[in-house]
Amino acid sequence: MERTIVHMDLDTFFVSVSRLQNSALVGKPVLVGGSSDRGVVASCSYEARKFGIHSAMPMKLARRLCPEAIIIRGDYEDYSKFSNMITEIISEKAPVYEKSSIDEFYLDLTGMDKFFGCYQWATELRHKIQTETGLPISFGLSKNKTVSKVATGEAKPNGQKQIDFGTEKIFLSPLPVRKIPMIGEKTSHLLRSMGVEKIKTLQEMPVELLENVLGANGISIWKKANAIDNTPVEQYSERKSLSTEETYDSDTTDLNKLKSTLIAMTEKLAFQMRGEQKLTACITVKIRYSNFDTHTTQAKIAYTSCDHTLISKVKELFEKLYQRRMLIRLVGVRFSHLVGGAYQINMFDDSEQMIKLYQAMDQLKKRYGDDKIQRAISLGYQLRKFNPFNGLASG
Repeated sequence: MERTIVHMDLDTFFVSVSRLQNSALVGKPVLVGGSSDRGVVASCSYEARKFGIHSAMPMKLARRLCPEAIIIRGDYEDYSKFSNMITEIISEKAPVYEKSSIDEFYLDLTGMDKFFGCYQWATELRHKIQTETGLPISFGLSKNKTVSKVATGEAKPNGQKQIDFGTEKIFLSPLPVRKIPMIGEKTSHLLRSMGVEKIKTLQEMPVELLENVLGANGISIWKKANAIDNTPVEQYSERKSLSTEETYDSDTTDLNKLKSTLIAMTEKLAFQMRGEQKLTACITVKIRYSNFDTHTTQAKIAYTSCDHTLISKVKELFEKLYQRRMLIRLVGVRFSHLVGGAYQINMFDDSEQMIKLYQAMDQLKKRYGDDKIQRAISLGYQLRKFNPFNGLASG
């Protein structure tokens, strides 16, 4: 039995939510992101895209391309609220669904044609989402994730598209290679230098050639170009939080020791979040005194998974919380209000250079271990943690 996979994607999600709150933004070129020259574009309207603007572009360049663009910082609470609202609508209707990001979903409707027309069913679900949230949403329907995601892109803005069984390669062939999920700017540039601009050329190339040039990724790209993708829709279950604690063998008031522990734990959790393509909007810091009194404090932040933003807030919360100057037995950090998303940047503040720095750091950590590159202040924590004679235990 051929699978039936629907890919649903909210159109310019951050912009669309902002327009619900302020109708004056409708029809205008809108940029969501940091307003400083060092900021980047987190999202932009289709009106802004006509000027060549795209997400992750430096805000300074975007303003130069479109001086009349309206720049807003956005509201992370609203984004989370609407994302959860749409997730609830889908969960009530879909037999199996996967939330792959804050604004993107896959649904497996395999076998439902016996009872419903899958395309009509998806159309009705899309209409329900639009009616109940006021947000534009597009979908693509085909036999697998790759083709459905590409179909959604072709259906945008605010449209829908079905790719009939057996026509997948024909649909893909005239499209630019950049349309294939997982092909980024560097890979696209490399393929163009080889004379490969259309997916049709990839379809006709020997898979061995792509493997020689791109390694294992070359095989994946060749398969996607040929509409081969057996990746399952993984039933969504939201991870509520990530946390870690450290219990000291000897209670302490050494602020340098306490802060280095908190910073190291924050770095570790942030790296884990980026690896799982998660963002947090709430930080909690916990301390337990020597008399076992336990206190916590938390703060909401703009969605992020970046160390420097998280560390700054963790330190601020610790200083706010630690007022009694008593001996401390345990410290802990928790990130909650997690959402999925490939937004590897602070939505409103990070620069292009900072994004590249995190990408390079994460590559090194993945290759050599997450303890091989870290801030100097957290080295004391690592030395204590891995010294077999100091008695430091994980809480």
